[in-house]
Amino acid sequence: MRSANLREGYPGAGRGGVQRHNDAVRARVIVLAGPSGSGKSRLSRRIGLPALNLDDFYKDGSDPSLPRIELGHDSIADWDDPASWHLDQAVEAIETLCREGRALVPVYDIAHDGRTGERVLDLGDARYFVAEGIFAQEVVGECRSRGLLAEAVCVRNHRTVTFWRRLTRDLRERRKHPLVLLHRGVMLLRAEPQVIAHAVDLGCTPMTSEEAYRHISRLLASPHRPGASPGHPR
Repeated sequence: MRSANLREGYPGAGRGGVQRHNDAVRARVIVLAGPSGSGKSRLSRRIGLPALNLDDFYKDGSDPSLPRIELGHDSIADWDDPASWHLDQAVEAIETLCREGRALVPVYDIAHDGRTGERVLDLGDARYFVAEGIFAQEVVGECRSRGLLAEAVCVRNHRTVTFWRRLTRDLRERRKHPLVLLHRGVMLLRAEPQVIAHAVDLGCTPMTSEEAYRHISRLLASPHRPGASPGHPR
């Protein structure tokens, strides 16, 4: 299979990152955005489609371009800033999947701040696939302009529910030092309304997980062909 990337061997390098508008669209992407801990991954598993984890496109912890924030007398990488993430590589992976049905994608270990390998994501005969992650809203505009987007949802809950889900998950998975996780959790709790508003501004529809599941289930049951020109979903 052709290697897939703009910079490091991932999707798009074989054609120099050129937008491939003339290639047929075999599948369309359903984007699941939302605050960290909102239940995007759980919803994706419930939907049951092939899934692209957009968090795997984080930059390595050693990347000098990482944005940083002050934490006491020290500074740490700001993993909640989209500049900590490879937007261009994520979009190219989505386009490769939509037009070719498979792509070579990275595997990222959040606890160790770096990529640990790669895997082939193959859609088989699926007409749709999910792309989910905390920066998923950033791909919506480009996916829509390239004719790849089926739907874009921002998963939302009450802020305190998201806070506790995120904190218990991150502690369980030992993603970072507990004090860092607590500090980050409080910051995200306060910022959550702005995070959701930003996703809406970029084209996502805010829904609870249950609302999103019902909405996407209706989409999957429709006779729409991915290669046809889509209307605006809302």
